Amino acid sequence: MTELRNVEADVSRFRLRVIVVGLMVLMAFVLIVFRLYMLQVVRHQDLAEQAESNRTAVVPIVPNRGLILDRNGVVLASNYSAYTLEITRAKVDNLEETIEEIAKIVDVTPRDRRKFRRLMDDSKSFESIPLRTRLTDEEVARFAAQRYRFPGVDIKARLFRSYPLGDTGAHAIGYIGRINQREKERIEDSDDAANYRGTDYIGKLGVESSYEHVLHGQTGVERLETSAGGHAVRRLASYAASPGDTVMMSIDIKLQKLVEDMFGDRRGALVAMDPRNGEVLALVSKPTFDPNLFVEGIDHENWQALNESINKPLLNRALRGTYPPGSTYKPFMGLAALELHKRSPTQVYNDPGYFNFGGRTFRSHEGGLGGVDMYRAIQHSSNTYFYSLAVDMGVDMIHDFMKPMGFGQITGIDLNGELRGTLPSTEWKRNTYKRPEQKRWFPGETVSLGIGQGYNNFTMLQLAQAEAILANGGTRYKPHIVKATKDAVSGKVTEIEQPAGVDLSYSPKNIEVIHKSLGLVNKVGTGARLFASAQYTSGGKTGTAQAVSLGQNVRYNARLMEEHKRDHSLFSAFAPLEEPRIAVAVIVENAGFGAAAAGPIVRRVFDYWLMGLYPSEADLAAVSRGQATSPIGTPRKVADIPIVANETPEP
Repeated sequence: MTELRNVEADVSRFRLRVIVVGLMVLMAFVLIVFRLYMLQVVRHQDLAEQAESNRTAVVPIVPNRGLILDRNGVVLASNYSAYTLEITRAKVDNLEETIEEIAKIVDVTPRDRRKFRRLMDDSKSFESIPLRTRLTDEEVARFAAQRYRFPGVDIKARLFRSYPLGDTGAHAIGYIGRINQREKERIEDSDDAANYRGTDYIGKLGVESSYEHVLHGQTGVERLETSAGGHAVRRLASYAASPGDTVMMSIDIKLQKLVEDMFGDRRGALVAMDPRNGEVLALVSKPTFDPNLFVEGIDHENWQALNESINKPLLNRALRGTYPPGSTYKPFMGLAALELHKRSPTQVYNDPGYFNFGGRTFRSHEGGLGGVDMYRAIQHSSNTYFYSLAVDMGVDMIHDFMKPMGFGQITGIDLNGELRGTLPSTEWKRNTYKRPEQKRWFPGETVSLGIGQGYNNFTMLQLAQAEAILANGGTRYKPHIVKATKDAVSGKVTEIEQPAGVDLSYSPKNIEVIHKSLGLVNKVGTGARLFASAQYTSGGKTGTAQAVSLGQNVRYNARLMEEHKRDHSLFSAFAPLEEPRIAVAVIVENAGFGAAAAGPIVRRVFDYWLMGLYPSEADLAAVSRGQATSPIGTPRKVADIPIVANETPEP
């Protein structure tokens, strides 16, 4: 009986175990089915994409950068292809040892090493960084034969930017450079991030920067099947890149080169505009620099030479150099007096050679000019006349009239980085200075404003725009340096639409008075010797502006002053007088009287633009030394002057 109960107990335990094991097996099958369901149904799409990515690689195809041309189709920026030897640090065990071994195969200079280390600071470890550029075919072959020894090192074919005319027009054209970390972060946060995958270089200055979105193009994509080792096996799909559009500038590069040559070794700026539409015909800043230095990343020696030079060649003086306009401001003061009924053209004022105000004596012509009306005041540049006019108007009235002409304002030119300058007012002084006694505007500070001194500080672009407004009778056009773009594929040229001109509603009679006065300057006044033989009429105004302030009783003597402290030479003008087609503003820093240094440059610019004449070699040399008046020698035809370009490196 006892044995029977033991057997039944054993059977019962066995059945329980069978049931538990069965349940466990059933649960295992259920889990397997559930997992299969999740993998095959729920996560099918995601896992399929991951599986696809394990065997494919998406490679961006960087587009060809667009060309930059001048108004006559001369190439100012182009591309060429070359081989580079690049290292991806994340794939290299010992970087220094690898570089040493590479140097045994291809030449790696100390400059190459310094540039590589500098690029390392602006790049991530998984990014490819060039160690050598522009490899020869022989160097490519030598390294390719031993490529297996260098994991993480590759030879790539890349496009490089070239500026065939070197330093000519560098501030206007600009340059490209390798994208730094700050720029990468900005691009990654933008809507255009996908379009910049694979792009290493972007525009840094000038048109290259301002028209980056036009020049860059659209990045393409290539999908490759890869092996387990990550090597490409075959192409699965390819979407071609669209090259950037060509940018067609309004500047005449031959005129630009002529002006830069006329400056010689002197510093300064010139802006020439078409007063009928705001096109910039020349935008010169001297000294200049070679943008080709920046294409692959500028080396330390060249950067130090450019950045630490007392002449500041990297400064775009046309947009960012601010100067007192000197006597070139007087025609605008004259127009203000007429428009605001502070003077009539024929009212006569005595010019004894000085002006007393507030216990101070302000200097004018030695011995005085006697009785002067507005015509003679502008023609002979009477300081006394405009001292008294400034006092009669007051600083705020002057400010309110000059502001619409663009003085002390951002012009909106299609180049980045222009400065506002200073058009003073009582509000400006309150907002600029901190100490209470400095915030107050003193009446004596108004006197010098009338002759373009005091707090007045403007760019040559602003002065050229104002001269263009004066020339065309009172319409303000937005200055622009790019005329059109050209589609790289279809060849279609699209003019860039510009805003309509703003009519400042000046009286035609008042404009006529100023035009006549400026015509007298170039006919019988301070510019007469410059334009003695000209075959066209013109209006202009010489100017001499202080670079540093002098004491009340201190007489200016250039020979006793350091060169960088001498007066600036200015000239603003337009031509022809009857139907102006060009307006120019120029400054030659620390060069003295306007008719001696700046004026001769303007005369040759007008001869070039209106008559198609290029200075003789002797005349060009004389202008560059500041020893010219009217042209000497036999001028050459503009069409006969070749444009000499640097040779583009072999692909």
